[in-house]
Amino acid sequence: MDDFRQTYLRLCKEGGIDPQESVMVKLQECRSSRLDVSGLSLSADTCALLARVFQKDTFFSEVSLSDCMLGDEGAKAFLTGLFYNTTLKVLDLKGNNLKSSGAEVLGKLLARNNTLTRLVLDWNALGVWEEAFAVFCEGLGPNTALTHLDLRNNQVNHRAMLAFAQMLRCNSSLKVLDLRWNNVGLLGGRCLLEALQSNHSVEQLELAGNNIPSDTLKALEHVVGRNTDRQSTLRESHSRTQVLHKEIHNLKQEKGRQFQNLMVTIDRQREEMGQSNRSSSIQISQLQEALSERKSAVNCLTAKLQMSEAAVALSEQKNHSLAELIARLKVEKVQLAEAHGREKKKVEQESVSREGQLLSEIQNLTDTNIQLKNKVEEVERKCKSQQQQLFELKQELINSTAELKLKLAQAEDGLEVEKRRFKQGLEDVDRLRQREVEHVSRHLEESEKSLQERIIKLEGQRIQLEEDLSKAKAARVAERSQAEEELSKARVQARQEEHEHVTALEEKLRSARSSLQEVQLHVSQQKQTISERQAKSGQQAIETDSLRRRIDELQQELSGKDQEKVAEVSRVRVELQEQIGHLEAERIAQAGLKEKISALEREIKVLSGNHREALLDKDSETSSLLEKLRLKEAEIKRMRDDEAQRATYLQNAILAFVQGSPLAQYGSSNK
Repeated sequence: MDDFRQTYLRLCKEGGIDPQESVMVKLQECRSSRLDVSGLSLSADTCALLARVFQKDTFFSEVSLSDCMLGDEGAKAFLTGLFYNTTLKVLDLKGNNLKSSGAEVLGKLLARNNTLTRLVLDWNALGVWEEAFAVFCEGLGPNTALTHLDLRNNQVNHRAMLAFAQMLRCNSSLKVLDLRWNNVGLLGGRCLLEALQSNHSVEQLELAGNNIPSDTLKALEHVVGRNTDRQSTLRESHSRTQVLHKEIHNLKQEKGRQFQNLMVTIDRQREEMGQSNRSSSIQISQLQEALSERKSAVNCLTAKLQMSEAAVALSEQKNHSLAELIARLKVEKVQLAEAHGREKKKVEQESVSREGQLLSEIQNLTDTNIQLKNKVEEVERKCKSQQQQLFELKQELINSTAELKLKLAQAEDGLEVEKRRFKQGLEDVDRLRQREVEHVSRHLEESEKSLQERIIKLEGQRIQLEEDLSKAKAARVAERSQAEEELSKARVQARQEEHEHVTALEEKLRSARSSLQEVQLHVSQQKQTISERQAKSGQQAIETDSLRRRIDELQQELSGKDQEKVAEVSRVRVELQEQIGHLEAERIAQAGLKEKISALEREIKVLSGNHREALLDKDSETSSLLEKLRLKEAEIKRMRDDEAQRATYLQNAILAFVQGSPLAQYGSSNK
């Protein structure tokens, strides 16, 4: 205690600050571990000095600064010194006008300090600033030392209770919680109830003067009672475990004593056994010597017997191996005689077959010579006929290529005309679609804006109704009856307005549906034009397919004739070298014509592919438009369902509140 006063005076001298006489008097009067300076007006400088003193561990475990008018600055200066203090357990800050910054500093203190077990903060204004109170709750959540918290008359409303409830879900050390004379209300009580259902540490809860309905108060009492029962059972189990630990310790001591006694008896028995073993070992050694002599005699006799048995076994094995060799030699002689006879028969058969094959080959060679002479004569005839056919085919190819060029020119002209028409139609369709989409989007935006404004108005009305109900609770019986009449009128007005809003929405939906029908008619017309153009393109594809088939037939005929020519020229290559040179020149010309035909076919394929891609793009655009319209209808329907659901929720909440109010209960009891 003297050290505390000396350090306080030393810091005052170093900082040039006048120590307050009232503080010094309190320090001189203090003879215990509790420092009480309540009722004194402490300045920010003295609070900073006390903080510097309390930065290290001190003699005091309880500090009372109630009604000292610290304010946010003084509290901030004092509480920063308690961040790393490990001796202070009880702190009383009653009636010090703590607000936003004070709440934040308290949150930081509770996040770092793990020795405070009781904190008194009644008659302050911590709940006015919700953000600062949220910081206080964030610091209190992970704290594991604080068990008693007093927040009476701190203007804690239902919004601040959201952060407090979140803290209770994380905290597991708070046991006593005092929230009397705040403005928790119905919503705050429900949030607190939901938080306490997951919290199992709070054993005592005070909620008088918070405008909480009786049913929620009963539910909270039930939850707190459950926690107290649980904590009592935990304490009983802890006490029982301690008793069991003590009994187990005693049993272990007794077992240790018994074990020591057993070890002593075992040592004695070991000594006795050692003596008996020594005497028995002497007798055993004598007996072993006699047995070893007898064993040596027996071993000599057994060795002689084994030698004689081994000689007999070797003679028997030699006789058996000789008999096996004689049998194998006999079998090999028989096998060699049989193999020699088989080889002789095979040689005779092969000589006969070779003579027959040579005779047949001579006859075949004579026949082939005759056939080759006949084929040479036929080839000469066929060459003359093929030359005539080649001349005719050249003329047919020239005529067919001219016809194909004319048809391709006509087809290209028709395709260009159709492309221009199709582009114009597409541009007209795009303009109409853009106009319709802009019209529908404007209409939907206007409807969304009106709906949002209506939702905001309804939420404002709901908030006003809740405030009126909270005020009507605190008023007298006559005011409650007037509030019920006003609520009934408001209900009728809300129903009428909702009915009017629903009718307006239905009219808007009808207009949207009519516009959708018009768009669908326009889309069907576009589909008809597209189908007609597809039919035209199909006809053109049929014509091109017929031309391709004719070209394929000509190519097949040419390929067949070329193959015949190659086969015949390869057989009579020596005699017809000059004719083969002419035919190869004609073949090169035909290959050039084939390449031209294949190039024309590729151009036709490219044109048809572009046409099909344009048609597919138009189909995809129409499908995307239909999907957007369907999504807009779904959004309108969802907004309508949300409005109806909110209206039903409001109506049910008002009815439940009216039925659960004390007036309704009083009226039911009178009936």
